[in-house]
Amino acid sequence: MRLTPSLYQSIRITLFTRANCGLCVTAKSVLSKLQTSRPFTLREVDIIKPEAKPWRDLYDFDVPVIHISKSSAPEEDPKLSGEAAKLMHRFTEEEVAAKMKAVEEAS
Repeated sequence: MRLTPSLYQSIRITLFTRANCGLCVTAKSVLSKLQTSRPFTLREVDIIKPEAKPWRDLYDFDVPVIHISKSSAPEEDPKLSGEAAKLMHRFTEEEVAAKMKAVEEAS
């Protein structure tokens, strides 16, 4: 059986970011490099936008933050953020890949 993109992309990463954030640019670069070898669905949330106020209240001084979840999981909820598999500030491709593997293996 050949893996189709929808089967292979079993992970969703949500990147919480903001404009003019140097660490956010680095985080996007790390995720972009990783995505070439380890496909996943990427969703970006600009915490400065009005509709993202709950996320800004939570992560205002912590961006970039990534939440890693199974693609089939419900969208992230600020009230449940303590349960999220996440990485903050600075992270490497290897750290993201390891966290992705842990999420995939979790039941």
